[in-house]
Parts: sequence; structure tokens; C-alpha cells
Amino acid sequence: MPLDNQIAAVLQGFSAQGEPDYATLDACQYRLYADNLMPPLPGAGMAEVRDIEVGGAQGMLAARLYRPLARDGLPLLVFFHGGGFVIGNLDTHDNLCRTLALQTGAVVVSVAYRLAPQARFPAAPHDCYAATRWLVEHAQGLGVDAGRLAVAGDSAGGNLAIAVCRLAREQGGPAIRHQCLFYPVTDAACASASYAQFAEGYLLSRAMMGWFWGQYLAHPQHAEDPLASPLRDDNLQGLPATTLLSAEYDPLRDEGEAFAERLQAAGVSVRLQRCDGMVHGFISLAPFVDAAAQALQGAAADLRRALG
Repeated sequence: MPLDNQIAAVLQGFSAQGEPDYATLDACQYRLYADNLMPPLPGAGMAEVRDIEVGGAQGMLAARLYRPLARDGLPLLVFFHGGGFVIGNLDTHDNLCRTLALQTGAVVVSVAYRLAPQARFPAAPHDCYAATRWLVEHAQGLGVDAGRLAVAGDSAGGNLAIAVCRLAREQGGPAIRHQCLFYPVTDAACASASYAQFAEGYLLSRAMMGWFWGQYLAHPQHAEDPLASPLRDDNLQGLPATTLLSAEYDPLRDEGEAFAERLQAAGVSVRLQRCDGMVHGFISLAPFVDAAAQALQGAAADLRRALG
């Protein structure tokens, strides 16, 4: 399918900026630039939005709670933002989290896990798992029903959502009903056919992903660890039901779809949707891309059903 017309207009706006020189790129400077690339978008109104702190693997982490309705006992959706494990923050994904809260009816808590290269793998997955456990342990004080728990994330955040589910399976909880993965990172190899087909020109490039992995992994052998590359996990049984959205024009398309197929082969219930005409990051473009908004509504409906 051709590029979606609204997506093509977005790409045109970004094309003039070009890519940085990854050989000399400083992560802190790039983070400052990338996290302020788009102006904040007005988000859906919530009954409550507040910044909190949650327990991470090595100390407290910033987080933001979104309560769509003014009552206790709502389900809990823990969200992990994308950004190649290097960029992104609570503000870059504020609009998306508001929309997820509104459309799922769940309290969404977005977690600001530690970023690379200041905190390399496995800091981020351990932070995300510790934060999820902390939220469950403090559910009563937060006014949420931790018995109805799901996780979600986009890109690198999808990778971390998978890691949380895997750690929860291995360490005896908490029980997670559903994982919602938007174009997740699943393999450090960066060698699939979609990487070659969409190497540049579609917001996320092969060179950018290579740089992200270089910042994230302290040692090359970490690429084999299923917490970093869940596609290489030889045991996907027992993971929660999954919604996985891939984008047609995305270097990560094939590895995400391959992960969905591996889950299905392991007996996990999966809804895989390839979003035609879309590029990496399209879910964050939902406020001004109609097809992205429709895909987000479908994913939110899956979460709403799973959380009952």
C-alpha cells in the first residue's frame, strides 16, 4: 500500500532536518534535541493527572499517573515510553497516555525508567519490572485494582513491556492480563528484510537503531539476552495475551511480526495488526493521522476487554 497521505506530509516536514552524524553524536545533546522536537500536544482531560515516584531497581523513579474517572478501583495499565532506550520521557508520551487512559478506562502510570548510556542494559528492564511490582504493592494507596493489570509500550517501550512480562513469569508475579506492543524492538541484530527495505527515509533509520543499540548494550554478548532481544527467547510460553501493532514502512516491522508469530506458536493468544501506510512512531501521531487514531482505538479496545 502507498504511504498514507497524512503520514507522507509528516515525513516531508521531517525530511529537511536530515540525520545527525552518529559517529560523533552525544547522547545527552541528542536527547535534549529529540525530546523537544515536537511541541506538547493538548491531551484529553482526566479526572486526575499527577506526578509520583515509584520504586525502581536502584532507587525511586519519576512516573505520571492518569486517572480517567474520579473513582477508585479502576484497572491498572503500566506504560513504558519508546525512544531507543536513550531518549523519550514522561512529557513526550503524555498525549498518548491520556488517550490510553480515556479509551481503556484504566489508570495509566507512565514510568520514567533510567536511560542509556548513563544506565546501560539491563537497568531499564529491571527498573520497569521493579516499578510494576511497586505499583501493585501500593495499589490500595493509589486507588487501583492491581488484580486487573496490563502493560504497554511503544518501540523500545514495547521491548521493556515484554521484559516485564517475562520477569513476572519467572519470578512469580505479578499476574499480567495483557501486553499491548506498538512496533516493539525485539532483536538487536538489525538484519531483517524490512531493515534493508526501509533503511532510511521513514523517521526511524537503520543507522539510528544501530546507534541506539550501541548506547544501550554495554557488551556485544548482551544482544543474545532475551531481556534485550526477546525474539531470541527459546521459551515464550506463559506470557500474557498480546496485541501487537506493526507499521508497514518500518525497519522494525519484520522483527515485531516474527515475535508475534513466535508467541502464537507458543500458545499465546495474539492479535497482530500490520498498519498499512504507516511508519515507525505512528501511534504518537494519532492526533493528526486518522489511520493512526483508528489503530489506537482498536488496541485500546483490546486492553479494555482484557481488563474487564
